[in-house]
Amino acid sequence: MSPEDLRKTAQQIIEAALEAVDPARAVKQALSLEGDRLSVAGQQVDLSAYKRIVAVGAGKAGAPMARALEEVLGDRLSEGRVVVKDGHTGATDKIAIEEASHPVPDQRGVDAGQRIAQLVIDNAAEDTLFFCLLSGGGSALLVAPVEGVSLADKQETTRLMLACGADIGEINAIRKHLSQLKGGNLARLAAPGKVISLIISDVVADRLDVIASGPTVPDHSSWQDCREILSRHGIWDKVPAPVRERIEAGLTGKIPDTLKPGDPELAGVINLIASNNRQAVDRAKAKASELGLTPLVLSTTIEGETKDIARMHAALASEALASGQPLAPPCCLISGGETTVNLGEEHGLGGRNQEFALAAALDLAGVEGVLAVSVGTDGTDGPTDAAGAWADGQTVERALTLGLKAGDFLARHDAYNFFEPLKDLIITGPTRTNVMDLRLILVAPA
Repeated sequence: MSPEDLRKTAQQIIEAALEAVDPARAVKQALSLEGDRLSVAGQQVDLSAYKRIVAVGAGKAGAPMARALEEVLGDRLSEGRVVVKDGHTGATDKIAIEEASHPVPDQRGVDAGQRIAQLVIDNAAEDTLFFCLLSGGGSALLVAPVEGVSLADKQETTRLMLACGADIGEINAIRKHLSQLKGGNLARLAAPGKVISLIISDVVADRLDVIASGPTVPDHSSWQDCREILSRHGIWDKVPAPVRERIEAGLTGKIPDTLKPGDPELAGVINLIASNNRQAVDRAKAKASELGLTPLVLSTTIEGETKDIARMHAALASEALASGQPLAPPCCLISGGETTVNLGEEHGLGGRNQEFALAAALDLAGVEGVLAVSVGTDGTDGPTDAAGAWADGQTVERALTLGLKAGDFLARHDAYNFFEPLKDLIITGPTRTNVMDLRLILVAPA
């Protein structure tokens, strides 16, 4: 297979994987309606028992999820409000779609959070059924700072955590302890109403308390966890004083913790994972097989430093070429999950998927018949318009002809400006879904 054939094949695999995690399809598959009987997660809900059905939510997949819910419920749906990332809107009838900033929250997110909270409070009654539509990005988009913590405080804390390499679980533990809606608080506001959450997972192991910071589920993190996370990453003294003061007040018992497992206010809430990274990876595996490649799924739960993960993938590709292990070419190694990049004080432009491709390019330099590709399934990698990038054995040499030294760009985390002149960025535009990342290593026969 030529380098062009490898790219065309990889593109088909990526498209198939994204189609498998289409949010609208996920919602329609999660719900089954016959008359007034709604089946969800194996439970039966009698819609005739509710005078009002209200939808709220947040995340990059919010618009197609909202539209699908409207199509399932029809006139039974009363109203709704969902906040999405800029550029991720879509046509809806009864559910208002608002835009806000991601990954660093902005005032629009605060305003949207307040309107969503008020909508829940105004409709909280035993005869109200709430649908909560959650997906990746919800934590930054659904913003409702607690008293004493400003939007600026949350913005600075978010920037510090993103730069230090904290993973999404750690970031969301802090977010939940600074929010009026996260950590189960949205469900608390909805009581005594019934709550059904439909969730597109963007976290490793589908942890419900981490996805969108768990507005409708109990929180397993604590004040002590918050203190430990910020200290371990060396930013305890850097986060704004109101954040430190709130955590210290929690540690001394002056402020109650988030809702925990067994809390009666969360009894009866249905939380359903409608789509996740495993579905994307499984479809990628099937498509690779259809295209004549022997596939192997390495894992859907890969975390860690991006450069290290890239080197491991490149080593497996080289081994496949040299010994036919773990697979003989033509083959496709597939992995999912979400890695991290520790940016440091000064850095260039890019994201973890572009950095993966750049690190892999260095280890694959001069190796023929291998293509490495990594993409964010949301179509956005870091603060860029690219979803990821391609890399093969010729990438480093091609860059040198343009005066670009791959090692220098990797050292300053500037993968976007490395791949852009090579035209090796993968730009999909917003996919309106988010199930973490998809990595492919295609190995052709020598």
